[in-house]
Amino acid sequence: MADLSLFDLTGRTALITGGNTGIGLGMARGLARAGARVVITGRDASKNERALEELRAINSQCQAFVIDLENTDAIAPFFDRVVAETGGIDALFNNAGIQYRRRADQIEPAEWERVQRVNVTAPFLLSQRMARERIASGRPGSIVMVGSVMSEGARPTIAAYTTSKGAIRQMVRALAVDWAPMGIRVNGIGPGYIETEMTRPLSRNAEFDAWVRKRTPLGRWGTPADLEGAAVFLASDAARFITGQILYVDGGWLATF
Repeated sequence: MADLSLFDLTGRTALITGGNTGIGLGMARGLARAGARVVITGRDASKNERALEELRAINSQCQAFVIDLENTDAIAPFFDRVVAETGGIDALFNNAGIQYRRRADQIEPAEWERVQRVNVTAPFLLSQRMARERIASGRPGSIVMVGSVMSEGARPTIAAYTTSKGAIRQMVRALAVDWAPMGIRVNGIGPGYIETEMTRPLSRNAEFDAWVRKRTPLGRWGTPADLEGAAVFLASDAARFITGQILYVDGGWLATF
């Protein structure tokens, strides 16, 4: 009989960037239901409060912080503040991300750099900060990077985003190898096409919507709720011997062509 207590996150704290909406909030709900104290971040205080009200109905200890991860100089003091208020982060979910839909020859250098700063540099700096705290305290931890099916493929007009998600795939492997001896596991979740506020223009485009449904073997868009199980699993002791991997939650999108 399976030991379901391995999935119990009671007494642990999970930090989710971009956790006030979409995929981030979906994962936050699952982690809170599994018993975790969830800390979400976002740039919009009002969105944070709405999400926090929902999460506190599940776990009253949940918290929210406002931070713009484009300001990488703010990351270290932000993380230190969260640790001071919570006693430490057991699971870090690097979920926040941005993109510009523009053909590669039309992307401005500032746009390219902004995507890489938010999607690649910020996750690295947060992970580095967490690793240093875990190593100093002698405690294990789980880091989860949110990649994408675009970590493996590409589509027109998202060159900066695709490049950033390819970097996330390799960062998962590199950090997993560096920090495994210290008991820090690093994995990734690779969502397929998920219906969120960010993807609404795509899902409402009849032609694109039909393409996604036909291209995805399970025949539908994913929802933020579809990410709950993967998030709980990778944060929990059920995944204690898993590191350096990306779990694709894509309805079979990458399995076909």
